[in-house]
Amino acid sequence: MGLMDGKVALIFGVANKNSIGWGITQRLHDEGATIALSYAGEALEKRVRPLAEQIGCDFVEPCDVTSDEQLDEVFAKVKERFGKIDVLVHAVAFANRDDLDGRFVDVTRDGFKLALDISAYSLIAMAKRAEPLMTEGGSIMSLTYYAAEKVMPKYHVMAVAKAALETITRYLANDLGPKGIRVNAISAGPIKTLAAAGVPGFRMMLKYTEKVSPLRRSVTQEDVGNTALYLA
Repeated sequence: MGLMDGKVALIFGVANKNSIGWGITQRLHDEGATIALSYAGEALEKRVRPLAEQIGCDFVEPCDVTSDEQLDEVFAKVKERFGKIDVLVHAVAFANRDDLDGRFVDVTRDGFKLALDISAYSLIAMAKRAEPLMTEGGSIMSLTYYAAEKVMPKYHVMAVAKAALETITRYLANDLGPKGIRVNAISAGPIKTLAAAGVPGFRMMLKYTEKVSPLRRSVTQEDVGNTALYLA
């Protein structure tokens, strides 16, 4: 018997085999969860579909999370196929490279809106659609980072998005708690992923973390997968 037998997990944001979202997906699948995946844009499809095949997942849907229509479509398909959701994983974040480099004061208005829309507001949009499908309660989780609290070099507009994400998490938890729906954010520290590669100076940060952390290693996708399993 797996801990997640009979549970349905909808996961947004797997990009490739190094994604934190993929680490979470594998762990939930290992414990028996039925997995539904949604990815961002055609460019990622060729990476995500082979991963889905590895775990026998045949629900793989594209979704631009800035589009209410596309979100409606994905959740409608989940409802039609599975009738419920037990776990919702938000592993979605994006900012223009230009808004991570240079000085924070130069962040553009459009870049700010885009980063906050994709990386933070989308959690509200997903939770709103997941709530009616979480008929027996459930677990919603997203991925945050320490830069929401302290200044980290070159994290810039994404730090603002993560701070928003953390506040959204608290307010959603308060809203949805009475229905038995738990809302949490995992702050994993630096992990080598496609998203992290977009942060200037990330490799140096990773090396430093491995030197000074008590375990003398950085956190892995598997570690985050285990945390996600506990929250699920």
